[in-house]
Amino acid sequence: MLKAGMFMAGGLSIASSLVNKLAASPLNTCYNHAFISDESVLNGPEDLKARLFANENPFGPSAKAKQAIADALAQSYQYPFMFAKELMQKIADFEGLTADHLIMGAGSSELLMAAAICFSQKPGSNIITGDPSYEDLPGKAAQLNTKWVKVPLTSAYKLDLDAMEKAIDGNTSLVYICNPNNPTATVLDIEKLKSFVDRVSSRVPVFIDEAYIDYLDDPKANTMIGTIKSGKNIIVARTFSKLYGFAGLRVGYAFAQPDMIKQLSLYTTGFAALSTTSLHAAMASYQDTVFMADALQKTVASKNYLYSVLKKEGYEYVPSFTNFVLFPLKMDSKQFVMEMGKRGVGVRFWQFNNKEWCRVSIGRMDEMEAFAAAFKEIS
Repeated sequence: MLKAGMFMAGGLSIASSLVNKLAASPLNTCYNHAFISDESVLNGPEDLKARLFANENPFGPSAKAKQAIADALAQSYQYPFMFAKELMQKIADFEGLTADHLIMGAGSSELLMAAAICFSQKPGSNIITGDPSYEDLPGKAAQLNTKWVKVPLTSAYKLDLDAMEKAIDGNTSLVYICNPNNPTATVLDIEKLKSFVDRVSSRVPVFIDEAYIDYLDDPKANTMIGTIKSGKNIIVARTFSKLYGFAGLRVGYAFAQPDMIKQLSLYTTGFAALSTTSLHAAMASYQDTVFMADALQKTVASKNYLYSVLKKEGYEYVPSFTNFVLFPLKMDSKQFVMEMGKRGVGVRFWQFNNKEWCRVSIGRMDEMEAFAAAFKEIS
């Protein structure tokens, strides 16, 4: 995510004018809250004690996934045509949809890029998001001259669906909803979200980013994939990067109506962006309930430890439904990140609502203890 060229890896089949626009602007500005600079990451300490800035799952991938990778090496000389088809069918069957409702990508990043391009075609269009929320899709769209309409969160740091609906106008090409939201780790009431989709999707497409949904107690009850079955004009993106521990293996997918899938596919490389080894790993670990429950249990234990550290030091925090926690700081956020980095702990900062914030990814217990030791020195 640090260099613009990394987003272009895999060779998207898009118009050259769009490629030129993206190449001319630094895509890493979408992540301007992540670090002080690219160099601070690329030249950071090799002995980082706690990597708590990327919302990765340090407990994965599963043993089954690792074995599948090893077993698939012999077939890694083959293009992944049939392997991708098999995984797509497995996912579609689980969700009760046909495979023509599904598109694959190298993580969700490629699919977010595809949506940014797809919904930036009309001059003067705008995309509506919460503020703050995940910046990847709208940030890229903004670099393609699409207006980025940012709607402040509620007092509970949740996406304000009513205000987002009011912001829709004749130029709105897409409404983007990250649920659970990043960086606040809050989740929307599912009935309110369904009602919102029922009202809004007939006017404008709604993109629901469910990257963190597997961290909820009941993902099935909170997903919006069911509304696709009833014909709603929405896109639901998922990724293996979080609870499955595939951030470095790069497997993602999205559901939508077949016609929408065809539109998005114009701007992706689809299965061609995925490796044979990653696809086999995904097939082996998809809905591996034993592994998922274990990873979730470890995440909760580390998160509860973090809560106790923050409380002991006199800090409040936003209750989290994900694998990260956001809390307000009592000092400059950039300085805080730098000081934590000096102590071998990588975290991220935000600035909104006239407050300085830190977001801490949930790591292994040894990483959380390293955070606690560093935090106590500067809190």
